[in-house]
Amino acid sequence: MKVYDLAHCRAGDKGNTSNISVIAYEERHYAFLREHLTSQLVMQAFAHIAKGPVTRYELPKLHAFNFVIENALGGGVTISLNQDVHGKSLSTVMLEIELPAE
Repeated sequence: MKVYDLAHCRAGDKGNTSNISVIAYEERHYAFLREHLTSQLVMQAFAHIAKGPVTRYELPKLHAFNFVIENALGGGVTISLNQDVHGKSLSTVMLEIELPAE
């Protein structure tokens, strides 16, 4: 199972920091994600592009999380040579994270 089976994402940026919201489709999915989609797992998934750290903020009334991934955008919009300088496509990396079977 992958994150995209349980949630959708939105990505944004501030400087060299990416933030990715993970919004569960259902309340039960939120509880499962809360247990399994940890900051450590997200850091492992982004290790090829981000130095971290990763901080997870919980938004239980919205059944959502906001992951703040530092040092992830090649220095930031004004100096990065990345094609996606804002990191909008990074939500795809989040959605592809493997989770244990529900």
